[in-house]
Amino acid sequence: MSRAFVKEDGNDLAPLPDLPISQAPNYVTATGLAQLHSRLAETQARLAALRARAERLDKMPEAAAERDIRYLESRLRSAILVAPQPTQSVAFGHKITCADENGQTHIFAIVGEDQADAAQGLIAPHAPLARALMGAGLGDQVIWRKPSGAVALAVLEIAAID
Repeated sequence: MSRAFVKEDGNDLAPLPDLPISQAPNYVTATGLAQLHSRLAETQARLAALRARAERLDKMPEAAAERDIRYLESRLRSAILVAPQPTQSVAFGHKITCADENGQTHIFAIVGEDQADAAQGLIAPHAPLARALMGAGLGDQVIWRKPSGAVALAVLEIAAID
């Protein structure tokens, strides 16, 4: 191979820019905190495996793992573990069963930002749906303002998730 195609400027060792960190308080459930610790351990193991490779010309996977470790360590340092709350009204760490105007039921859980996954019904506390639900009691109706229009939800059940 011609030396003209080999990068020798050494810039490939520069760290990747850090991932953005939310300015919102980093509330976590016990499950969310355990997931952060697990993700950190997995990422540290992945970095160790990458560093043990015989062929290490491509340093980007290592740089990405180092960046992810910095992010996870930062999230763990700022984590605020929230103890289970009484279930008289919707709060962080609750699973909420709701019914919409058509009688269809939906289940949501208000969890930490790093644990949130809308496809699984896990929503962050600053999400519009979580803000609409927070403070509602059994039988209360809330209005969830979505881009496609407002949806009325009736709170059917509130349960602690951790």
